[in-house]
Amino acid sequence: MEETSPKKSELKKSCVNCGAELTYAPGTTELKCDYCGYTQTIAPSENEFEELELKPYLEKMGSQSHSEEITMLHCKNCGANQHIEENYKSLSCIYCGSPLIIEDAYKEEWILPGAVLPFQIDQKKAHQILKKWVDGLWFAPDNLKKAAIDPDNTRGLYAPYWTFDAQLYANYTGQRGEYYYVSRTVGSGKNRRTVRERRTRWYPASGNVSGFVDDTLVRASNQKKGVLPMDVARWNLKMLQPFDSSYLSGFVTEKYTIPLLDGHNESNKVAESIADTWVRRDIGGDTQQVSSMNMKLSEETFKHILLPVYVSTYRYKGKRYNFFVNGQSGIISGERPYSFWKIFFMVLAILCVIGAIYLFS
Repeated sequence: MEETSPKKSELKKSCVNCGAELTYAPGTTELKCDYCGYTQTIAPSENEFEELELKPYLEKMGSQSHSEEITMLHCKNCGANQHIEENYKSLSCIYCGSPLIIEDAYKEEWILPGAVLPFQIDQKKAHQILKKWVDGLWFAPDNLKKAAIDPDNTRGLYAPYWTFDAQLYANYTGQRGEYYYVSRTVGSGKNRRTVRERRTRWYPASGNVSGFVDDTLVRASNQKKGVLPMDVARWNLKMLQPFDSSYLSGFVTEKYTIPLLDGHNESNKVAESIADTWVRRDIGGDTQQVSSMNMKLSEETFKHILLPVYVSTYRYKGKRYNFFVNGQSGIISGERPYSFWKIFFMVLAILCVIGAIYLFS
């Protein structure tokens, strides 16, 4: 019988001292045993980022050698597809907290990540950031502050993204506007005055622009709720590392639910915006009008990358709230509930003060 090799994204590392699973220690290049403290250095990769040629993947949708199967659990409540490491004793969806049943695990094909941005802050630090943020919220329900005390409510997630590279070429026609000013007299009598008006002279313009578009970042997952806020979803991609499953150990890994084709279409919109900026800069002047622009992309490549974020879920009066902490920078954001009674008594207190001032005045 042919022996199957373990999958790159599902390799487990065991402690040589006690046999427990090693987990990645954020901000380091080490795996650590949480039981006996043993550490193991993650060997630096000899390979560069795996930039994959886009066209073959769009034609065959990832059936090449850079695809593999991974064990997934699908959340029926919010739609997230998650690969959960074995060291999580309680299986629940990282976004909505719904229970996940291990017997429902299934194998699913995915495009192997080409790069990963390792966590730079650990769960303890992320929990401290969350707790400080919650403590500073006005009119927050007491239950929210109590929930923030439990660090188990804050879990680390590698969120999937697509990045696209391409050579961009665009030719254009348009007009370059140059400002000039004229003086004009307005009004009559005492209201008569001279004003300075800005006007524009237009000159025809045409030409072409070209350049390299690097690492256009496109979100690759889409749930009913739990989408990362824009201020949290900002990473320094210069710190990306060639993919190594060691960095995933101890964290939840989410599988992309936005197909490569849809991600590519979204990246084209970004490329068009970049081309428009380049064209306007090329036209020059004080203002520009772009009449036509024909953009072409060539030498297109992509990679599937994993980016770090901590997620905390809270329910209040039947509604779910998600809080997010960027696993690299520590930036926090999210929805928050308000306590009706705290707001009510605050308004009542203000009205009482106003009434007392009115009576004594």
